[in-house]
Amino acid sequence: MLSRKQKHLLLKLLSLFSVVRGYNVLVITLAQYLASIYIFASDWPLRKVVFDGNLFAIVSATALAIASGYIINNFYDAEKDLINRPKKSMLDRLVSQRFKLSAYFILNFLSVVFASYVSFRAVLFFSGYIFAIWFYSHKLKKIPLLGNIISAILAITPFFAVFVYYKNFDLVIFVHATFLFLVILVREMIKDLENLQGDLVHNYQTVPIKYGEKVSKQLITLLTLLTLIPSWLLITKFTIGYMYLFFYACSVLLLLFLVLLWKAKTKKHYVWLHNILKFVIVSGVFGILLIDIHLVLNRIL
Repeated sequence: MLSRKQKHLLLKLLSLFSVVRGYNVLVITLAQYLASIYIFASDWPLRKVVFDGNLFAIVSATALAIASGYIINNFYDAEKDLINRPKKSMLDRLVSQRFKLSAYFILNFLSVVFASYVSFRAVLFFSGYIFAIWFYSHKLKKIPLLGNIISAILAITPFFAVFVYYKNFDLVIFVHATFLFLVILVREMIKDLENLQGDLVHNYQTVPIKYGEKVSKQLITLLTLLTLIPSWLLITKFTIGYMYLFFYACSVLLLLFLVLLWKAKTKKHYVWLHNILKFVIVSGVFGILLIDIHLVLNRIL
């Protein structure tokens, strides 16, 4: 049996994991490695990619910067989240605001340290990325639509660091990035509908608050339909192996998502829509393995 002190420590660790969205950081880390192995450096030996010190430093710097970004975002949204996510907020508040700020600066420092292992340009890149996350959380987040767009850009920026490192500028990568950007942007706009009550109380000028839920749904519909364009291009114009199955399935799922969107009226409905988009994103990470299933089997076996 755990003592009261040990239980309290465990709860604090869970709280910190919740604040930094540890599950999201792990998914992004996995996505960077899978993209490196099967897309950016598919002609490299597996061992060379997996044990590449520079790649490890880039992925580590990314994970630390994103974790710190979640902390500063949580710091600014603490009061709003009491309304939007009361249960999660109760867990998050086990860690003091002072501790969160200390962790924020430490993680940012470590991110830059890892980046310095790669190059001075990497230091500048991650320093700029850290500043951009802070500026978004502090100022841009409250600007309707622009805040959503910046958030989506920040979400895909870490992959930019990896493909620049491998100097792989194939058009197919940009089409993949466009699809991911649009899905994340739709998710950000769904979150605005999901968090409507807290945003309204704390005067966040999101799209549904400033222009209404109908306009927000119209924009989400347009963006969702736009995701079908890169999906179609990837299926018909590029060699993506069995990953075409993922894009066919996504196209059907996103059309179903639109039907559910126009029927949605409560926060519970928007949470379900949010989860559909999270499923699409996480499935896309593992879908990378379908690009060359023979390469996957050869590298596993």
